[in-house]
Amino acid sequence: MSDKGESYKVISDNRQARFRYEVLETYEAGIELKGTEVKSIREGKVNLRDGYALIRGSEAWLLNVHISPFLKSSDYFNHEPRRTRRLLLHKKEIRKLIGKVEQQGLTLVPLKMYLKRGLVKVVIGLAKGKKLHDKRETLKKRQDQRDMERAMKR
Repeated sequence: MSDKGESYKVISDNRQARFRYEVLETYEAGIELKGTEVKSIREGKVNLRDGYALIRGSEAWLLNVHISPFLKSSDYFNHEPRRTRRLLLHKKEIRKLIGKVEQQGLTLVPLKMYLKRGLVKVVIGLAKGKKLHDKRETLKKRQDQRDMERAMKR
């Protein structure tokens, strides 16, 4: 029994979400998928950019995430690219998220999708939307950091 540690392969990263939102907390969730969806994810055919998560009842759902149809399969067996998918979280985590989303007006955003021990996992971020001036400030800080690194190289 050799344990390789916590190795995982990142399939898709939602960098735009980190720019649009201020991420307060992150949660790792499993995701309920069909066979052709898993095959497409392994090929890297996923887009998290427009995705978000909702909590309905006592279940978490991932909406508007595009997983391209598996090309080596017929259309009969394939999945719908933007279908709603159930997220697998502990009930305690879901209860905690319900309170924060409803009371504080926060959003659940998918940040990253990866394979961990052969299973597809999604990192969901509890996020607060940034205003336009916050986005500009982020860009300015990033540019200043680059300028400082260039100056240090010389």
